[in-house]
Order: sequence, then C-alpha cells, then structure tokens
Amino acid sequence: MSAPSPAPYASLTPDVVLDALDAVGLHGDGRLLALNSYENRVYQAMRDDEPAVVVKFYRPARWTDAQIAEEHAFIAELAALEIPAVAPLEHGGRTLHAFGGFRFAAFARRGGRAPELDRDDVLEWIGRFLGRIHAAGAARDFATRPALDIESFGDRPRTFLLEGGWLPGDLRDAYSAVSEQALAGVRRAFDRAGDVRRIRVHGDVHGGNVLWTDAGPHFVDFDDARTGPAVQDLWMLLSGERTAMEHQLAKILAGYRRFHDFDRRELHLVEALRTLRLLHYAAWIAQRWDDPAFPAAFPWFNTQRYWQDRILELREQIPLLDETPLAPPN
Repeated sequence: MSAPSPAPYASLTPDVVLDALDAVGLHGDGRLLALNSYENRVYQAMRDDEPAVVVKFYRPARWTDAQIAEEHAFIAELAALEIPAVAPLEHGGRTLHAFGGFRFAAFARRGGRAPELDRDDVLEWIGRFLGRIHAAGAARDFATRPALDIESFGDRPRTFLLEGGWLPGDLRDAYSAVSEQALAGVRRAFDRAGDVRRIRVHGDVHGGNVLWTDAGPHFVDFDDARTGPAVQDLWMLLSGERTAMEHQLAKILAGYRRFHDFDRRELHLVEALRTLRLLHYAAWIAQRWDDPAFPAAFPWFNTQRYWQDRILELREQIPLLDETPLAPPN
C-alpha cells in the first residue's frame, strides 16, 4: 500500500462535473447533489426534462483503465441476464470517459431504501440474486482485477500502519502483537477451508449497496469487485449472536442455492474475512488521510482511543477465528 497524492479531487469543481457530463451528452441543469462516497466522488446531477443521472469520478491511480473496464463488463453481463445491477451508460461506444484529468462513468439514477435484513423473505430474495450473480461470476475470470487475499487485505495493511508511524508509541507493540496473532488465525481458517473456488464477486455487499424497492433489490457500487470466495458477498449481511447469524444465513442460502451451489467449507472463512476487513479498513483511512474529505469524515481516526479500540477489536476476533464455523440448517 503506497501513499496517494494529496487532495486528489482539489480540481474537481462543480463546473468540471457539469462540463464532463456535457462532453458525453448528459447535459445537467446545474443542480448537483454530492452522494455518500469517500473512495470516489459521486454526484447526482439533475437535468431539464430528463431523468437525473449519477456520475462517478474514479479516484486517480487506484484502478487501471483495464480494471475499470472489467468492472463495467461484469455489470453489463449481469444486466443482460436481467439481474438488477445498475450498469454504466454508454456514450460513443464507451462507458469509461475522461475529462479534466479525471476518469468517470455515468449511471441511471435508481432509488431505493436499505433492505430490512431482519425479514426472512428479504434475505431469501437477496440470496436468489446473489446466487445468480455468482453463477455469472463463475462463468469466466477477471483478467486484470486483483484477488481478495491475505497479503493484500492483511499483511500489506498491517505493514503500512506499523512502518508508517501511525500507531502511538505506547500502543505500537500491542497492535503489532495482536495483529500478528490475528493474521495467524486467519491463515489457519484459510487452511481449514482448503482450496475453495475463487470467482468474480461484488466484493462489498452490505445494506448500503443493496437498494430495496417494492420490486425487490438492486445492487450498486461494484467498485470493489474482484476475485474471491463466494462467501465474501454473504457474510456482511449477517449480524447478531451466532444463532441469529445461522438463521439469517440459512434464509440467504435457501434463495442462493436455487441458482448456484454453495461450498460449506467457505463458512470457515466468515470470521477470517471479517478480520481482514478490520485490518484493511484502518489502513485504508490512513492511506487516504491526505485527502481533506477523510479528516472531515473520520475525526476520531488516529486518536489514542481509536487504536485502543482496534486492539480490543482484534483481540476479540482471535478466539472467533478458531471456533466451529456457522452451521445453518440445510
């Protein structure tokens, strides 16, 4: 993980956003609404007598053009199969465009609300579409997008934090030790799972990226799409005590298995993937700290209390990594 350029969006003014839309034939009327996104910059643009669009400006240097093109192609595959994934709009035969030093894509606006994940029918409905997404994802491989693995989501983030001087001096040794123990547990979990299949996955399926309408769910923000185990797109939908998570998972899988097989060995990875996300998330904020949006959004980051909480969080994860995996009823 390398440090990014400071203030990468400093020149992305409202005029640049509107001119970029003009360049692809999507003429805004001047009304822009910044949407909740930190990694990229995303705006809803209103248009005279035309439906609003959502325009996403990709963070410079994060993905290559080829990697973004694979994201777009994956979404297009899903849309062609009538899976409710919001695909980028084409202009001039392209979905990825450049303007003012930025790369961007535009999408039709699709509203919705957070899914009610405490409802069995909602979980099963989401599971059916995840099964269809994974059936498509298993049909071919990504050529350029990376894999979700221990090195990129665990080892490198840990090294970035420890070698970058982010930890307070009196907590550095504790964080170093507990993160090392946690990663050892992650490796044991992956060893127990064995050689599970890696497929193209959404990568970040949580309640904020599944928008619900009366017609059911639709899936947005494939920015983290990569190669990984199928369970990566399931575990973030689970919450509560073990019995609650087993019940939720059973409902998701009841819908999922109608369209795609699920290898139960992957259940060994649930807590391992959660642990990797915790390590990666802290490093992600640190890596983006020179972007002015991050100190404003995460004012509690890098405080003494923040790192104490991260150490406690990892300590609590360590025993979970060796527990018997979730066992939803068949």
